[in-house]
Amino acid sequence: MDSATKEMIEEAYFETVTEALSRSESLLMAHKEGVTAASMLLAAMSGTDDEQAKKEVIALDLRPQQ
Repeated sequence: MDSATKEMIEEAYFETVTEALSRSESLLMAHKEGVTAASMLLAAMSGTDDEQAKKEVIALDLRPQQ
């Protein structure tokens, strides 16, 4: 994954996490929503299978920041 793609994936993750936390979701739920959003973006951008995209996002080891 190139650096520009990684940056977009991270941005999608953290924006989604922030939105979820603003709705008083738990950190776990916010993380799950962030992974889902980032995975969907990666799959759409790269044409990668959904499960493969999710594995790639999980491998980035992103975590919600408080």
